[in-house]
Amino acid sequence: MTHHNAQSGDDSPTGLTGDDLGTPFLRLEREGPLAWCIVDRPDSRNALTSAMYFGIRRAVDVVNRDDSLSALIITGTDDIFMPGGELRGKEPDRWLDFPDLLGMDSTPFEAIRRSPKPVVSAVNGKAQGGGLLIAMLSDVAVVGESVTVRAPELLRGIADTGYAAYLPAQIGIARARDMLLTGREVTAHEAESWGMFSRVVPDDEVRETAREVAVDICRTAPQARLQVKRIINDRYGMVDRTTMDAFLYSAEMREGTRAFAEKREPDWVPEAFRTGRRL
Repeated sequence: MTHHNAQSGDDSPTGLTGDDLGTPFLRLEREGPLAWCIVDRPDSRNALTSAMYFGIRRAVDVVNRDDSLSALIITGTDDIFMPGGELRGKEPDRWLDFPDLLGMDSTPFEAIRRSPKPVVSAVNGKAQGGGLLIAMLSDVAVVGESVTVRAPELLRGIADTGYAAYLPAQIGIARARDMLLTGREVTAHEAESWGMFSRVVPDDEVRETAREVAVDICRTAPQARLQVKRIINDRYGMVDRTTMDAFLYSAEMREGTRAFAEKREPDWVPEAFRTGRRL
């Protein structure tokens, strides 16, 4: 497996070249015609900075533009896949030229959804928030049996209209309501039974199974596959970006993310229901 993670020497986004994903917390590794995008920010449990979101999106573009690559596999390190976005305001890889890059334009969700080349997620550990969306929107997600998933956006004051569109189409309205309105944690086997994922395997088989799945997809006819994928993904419908963008920096989101950083409950939680712990 060949590592490609050299920085270009230019700190601006326009300086990105080759397989550089623009952040030290992501690396692109080539294994023949397969590319692995590996999330590696262990000190922060793989929380995604805005640059990391953009870097995953860039990995999709790198693979699609390179004739020597046939598929992308996304995975995390240790026992974490991705817990979603960095909510504590700690972004050591921040692109200073773009202080407001966190907007939805930097996220990889739609790039994964429409990628002509296969994107497989090897979900090696906990997946939440944006990390869970990346797994769900991949062509196939291979999930370790000890994995738990969660969509805690409403606990953070985030009106995630992507989840509101994707999750009911994937697992049904009642289950989507349950997950989104309570922020509950769901096990891998429960998520499989709901149709969120199709493959749950022993933890130590996640990477190899993801590799096999990517190879299997690559054996199908590319143009015919793209049309079938497009029709399947149209079942999700449109994401209301206008509403989500309008609420990204709302008073509720500011309070929700501040409460998360301060390890407390947001002030909208009724006094009688408070536990004294971060939600």
